[in-house]
Amino acid sequence: MKDTLLVLSGGLDSTTLLYDYADSIALAVTFQYGSNHNKREAAFAKYHCDKLGIEHIEIDLAFMGKYFKSSLLDGADAIPEGNYDEDNMKSTVVPFRNGIMLSVAAGLAESRGLKNVMMANHSGDHAIYPDCRPEFVKAMTAAIEAGTYEGVKLVAPYTDITKADIVSRGAKLGIDYSKTYSCYKGGEHHCGVCGTCRERKEAFTLAGVKDDTIYDA
Repeated sequence: MKDTLLVLSGGLDSTTLLYDYADSIALAVTFQYGSNHNKREAAFAKYHCDKLGIEHIEIDLAFMGKYFKSSLLDGADAIPEGNYDEDNMKSTVVPFRNGIMLSVAAGLAESRGLKNVMMANHSGDHAIYPDCRPEFVKAMTAAIEAGTYEGVKLVAPYTDITKADIVSRGAKLGIDYSKTYSCYKGGEHHCGVCGTCRERKEAFTLAGVKDDTIYDA
């Protein structure tokens, strides 16, 4: 039964979730919030939804890019290079990004008569992004269910698995990962040196899956 709304960026994780739960997803939503890589991700989000025959819409959250502080919103030169860890990547946090997106998604889901909202956080995000951690998911699940007449539920099935696990799952599903985007700099190709590019490379290596991503370095 198609009773779920997926928050879909067009990156590796949420695209895997799109294929993994395609039978239950009625609507995928991409939020435009002003990040360096928003437009490139969104194009792939639309591509995969079109391929699967799943409705896809984009919602403008431009106020976040205008008023919020994050290197993810400040242009490619502001993005740190190096390892995907807290000290290096903390500047890329967009304050309460997932909380805002999930709130909008919950309202949209209830408006559409859908029972679930789904997000693609994973265990590798926990150290850096507060709104990806299990504690946040638990609290947001309670808030969404309590704040909707029909008790809309938040579903986050990748919370406790790694990005390598996600790649392994996606490879079995036959996903073309060259048509996903992760780089926080937002260039034509993945830069290969920012934290998200390094995390992406490592995930393919650990999963033993061929990486067809084009990297500049």
